[in-house]
Amino acid sequence: MNKSQSFFHLHLISDATGETLLAAGRAASSQYKNARAIEHIYPMVRTKKQLEKVFEEIEAAPGIVLYTIVDETLARSIDETCAAMGLPIVSVLEPILGVFQSYLGTPAGRRVGAQHVLDAEYFRRIDALNFTMEHDDGQLPNDIEDADIILIGISRTSKTPTSVYLANRGIKTANIPIVLGVPMPPSLTAAKTPLIVGLVAAAERISQVRENRVLGTVHGFDSNIYTDRATIGEELAYARQLCTRHGWPMIDVTRRSIEETAAAILALRDQAR
Repeated sequence: MNKSQSFFHLHLISDATGETLLAAGRAASSQYKNARAIEHIYPMVRTKKQLEKVFEEIEAAPGIVLYTIVDETLARSIDETCAAMGLPIVSVLEPILGVFQSYLGTPAGRRVGAQHVLDAEYFRRIDALNFTMEHDDGQLPNDIEDADIILIGISRTSKTPTSVYLANRGIKTANIPIVLGVPMPPSLTAAKTPLIVGLVAAAERISQVRENRVLGTVHGFDSNIYTDRATIGEELAYARQLCTRHGWPMIDVTRRSIEETAAAILALRDQAR
């Protein structure tokens, strides 16, 4: 029998968006199956007055405190106040900055929100996201040669969310559905530049995902066929045949998160270079 789940408060204080903290906090808390974090996120904290309001929230719901504050005065205030409350506290970036300083021989610039500068890399990611949204689910197939990666697969193999995740990494990603018995677009088979990857999964998993989807009342739609495992098995067999025939690598996403699938795709891309 599983132990009953407990809860704890996790306070995340950031002088920017808080994305770094949120990722770190969730990565750590995910290792505790029977303890769930109640997250309190305080972004854009850059003044003493803002910090005082945060302390009031922490005092009302004590718990673990993580922060990324580059202003040394504010950081010291967080350390001292939480120590007085008897709460565990970690400056997430400080140990990393210490390593960088030791290796590079110079202290960090202590610039608030430096990772969110509107530079060329930022606009490259925006361009990739626009391209990906315009090429979702087989849209605009005639210019897919401009894509960095093309994902193909039957319905509910996580093509769209994986494409969006890759786009956020600055990678132009198109995705095209595989439909049983329907040939792929000529522009796909003729593509030379993009890496084409087939996404597959267990028929049972796809059936479960399809059953949980709220389906529209499209005329002639048969939900029984859509979720039937035997039919899904035929779709998957057809998808595998297509990939094998054209030499496109396949990734089984049955037990992979979107992040893990994207990492596997990027590994394939590095190998292909």
